[in-house]
Amino acid sequence: MFSRKKTTEPQDIEQREQYQYARARIKQKKRLMQHFIVFLGGSIIAIILDLVLGIGNDFFIKNWFAWFILIWAFILLVHFFNVFILNRFMGKEWEDRQLEKLKSKQEQRILKLQKKVEKEIPLQEAKKKDPDPINPKEDQ
Repeated sequence: MFSRKKTTEPQDIEQREQYQYARARIKQKKRLMQHFIVFLGGSIIAIILDLVLGIGNDFFIKNWFAWFILIWAFILLVHFFNVFILNRFMGKEWEDRQLEKLKSKQEQRILKLQKKVEKEIPLQEAKKKDPDPINPKEDQ
């Protein structure tokens, strides 16, 4: 019963990445929806505080709740923009492309350094074999 091994095939790396990406997107959208619900509740509370309870009548800004709601709506709009528009352009695919670009640049730098080292090594090997060509040392 306990000695039997499960014969499940491991998921491909691609499938796992797709799953993680989908999970992250769902989490982003869920947080946006939560932000929207809190925005609606907060707006209603602000309206009730000002119009019904009269809190804020002493403020120097008339209809402060409207400014409060407008500023919060702007923040919600930025959040929406970030989730649905910016993420499309700078999402997982964009990150992968940028990673590939950086890796290729790094590989090119490594190749340049290798060529430079290969040019310098023969000179050093020649110096090691015969450091002083005028007065060579005899083997003892």
